[in-house]
Amino acid sequence: MPPASSALDQDALARARALVEPPRRPERIWPVLAAAAVMALAALSFATAMIMAPPLVTQPVAESVD
Repeated sequence: MPPASSALDQDALARARALVEPPRRPERIWPVLAAAAVMALAALSFATAMIMAPPLVTQPVAESVD
C-alpha cells in the first residue's frame, strides 16, 4: 500500500527546515593551538627560572648546624 500523500509541499518543507536550522560554523583549531603554545612557553619559562635561580641557602648546611 503506498504511503498517504500529504497536502504539504515536501520541497517547501525541506527549505523551511533548512532556513530554521542555525548555520553551522566550521571548528577552528588555531585558538586551541595558540593557547597550547602559550601554556608550553609559560611552562618552559618557569622551568628555566627554577633552574637558573640562585639557591636560597647561601651557607653550607654543615656549617649552619653549629
